[in-house]
Amino acid sequence: MRLLPALLAPLVLAAALRAGDAPRPANIVFFLADDLGQRDLGSYGSTFYETPHLDRLAREGARFTDAYAACPVCSPTRASILTGRWPQRTGITDYIGAPRTPDQWKRNTRSLPAPYEDRLALDAPTVAKSLKAAGYATFFAGKWHLGPEGWWPENQGFDFNLGGNERGGPYGGKRYFSPYGNPRLTDGPEGEHLPDRLAREAVKFITEHRDRPFLVYFPFYSVHTPLMAREDLRLKYEAKRRRLGLSERWGREGERDVRQIQSHAIYAGMIEAMDLAVGRVLQALDDLGRREDTLVVFTSDNGGLSTSEGSPTSNLPLRAGKGWMYEGGIRVPLIVRWPGVARPESVVTAPVSSPDFFPTFLAAAGVQRTLGANDGRSLVPVLRGETEAERALFWHYPHYGNQGGAPAAAVRRGNWKLITWLEDGREELFELAGDLGEQRDLAGREPARVAALRTELRAWQQDVGARFPVPNPAYDPAAPSGRAAPRKQ
Repeated sequence: MRLLPALLAPLVLAAALRAGDAPRPANIVFFLADDLGQRDLGSYGSTFYETPHLDRLAREGARFTDAYAACPVCSPTRASILTGRWPQRTGITDYIGAPRTPDQWKRNTRSLPAPYEDRLALDAPTVAKSLKAAGYATFFAGKWHLGPEGWWPENQGFDFNLGGNERGGPYGGKRYFSPYGNPRLTDGPEGEHLPDRLAREAVKFITEHRDRPFLVYFPFYSVHTPLMAREDLRLKYEAKRRRLGLSERWGREGERDVRQIQSHAIYAGMIEAMDLAVGRVLQALDDLGRREDTLVVFTSDNGGLSTSEGSPTSNLPLRAGKGWMYEGGIRVPLIVRWPGVARPESVVTAPVSSPDFFPTFLAAAGVQRTLGANDGRSLVPVLRGETEAERALFWHYPHYGNQGGAPAAAVRRGNWKLITWLEDGREELFELAGDLGEQRDLAGREPARVAALRTELRAWQQDVGARFPVPNPAYDPAAPSGRAAPRKQ
């Protein structure tokens, strides 16, 4: 009898589309990778990393070429996804754990970074709260990093929380292996692998709630540092690296070395383990007859780590990586499988960003949009193949990350992108269609376009209440910058 809803689901969805209404799949599964670069999947061009389950998901749905994270570091993007708001409206504009106020700043930099909030407000709208109020069972498994205890997933609309706490990585116990030392995840057998454990917990939840609508929010700890892989996968990719004759190649981005080839065996093993975890959850949807009435999304919280902390990946042809305002820091993979809506093997070129997930999930569930969660645009029309009016996307990062970048803001409209460096007001203009690697600064040739984009960016900054860095009175230009040097592995 359980097969009947699954068999009828495509007909129901098709009828909804003919009627002009947004389809209403009963379930939503959202995978969020941590620090995964856009080019780190086979479906996005990687020939070293192996991601067969995610590549299959891309064939079965839509692959976005111009999807963006709302920030080049993690916590702000995560707050934006959950609330449908730009990070500046939540107040979380840097990764939580960085110095929060100018008086805490000890590095020799030209500016003092802006203050930021270190937790997601309990009265913030979240997709989990909205769906829970609509009768959904809501489940969280993985990395939270949006505040201390009392501000964890169970306080923000999730019925279940497996692994979510204040940490930005798996830093307890044996980290990616049990015992985990995680206050929201019981230890498994010695050596149990974290991605697989979280996937099994997600499958258990889906199995137990298959007869009612559910939200599975699965933000991986992978592939964030520490760089640790299963031994069999590490050996596999070391052998592959030798077989292909790959050696490390490095370029330069500001004061940092930047990796220019994908050849890191441990990182490759971490990616494959994440892909296997995705495959386990997708198989459960198939086995339980829930595939056709489930919206599945996979994306990342920022670009790949290429200039710091082991510099494990290359984002080429995108410039730089995590922590930078160039495309390597903010452009991310996005795959959406939505039977009856997203056409198999379709490619979406429309620029989209993190706040767009909230209204998309509400549209999928047939839930009225929450007041205040108003910065995103539903992805339903572009998934259907419709052309939407052009809009601008914005970024504002008034901080110094750990990857070598400096405070910056940016706006993209059409194929044009303006970056404003907040230390000194320097501006760079790139035409992305012909210069994806952002190598040709056209600001000097296009003063009128720079002025128009600058005006639009400043109006947005004022609207969202953006905070700015201020000059550092203790800055010594003759002394070292205090930015940590990259560690190669």
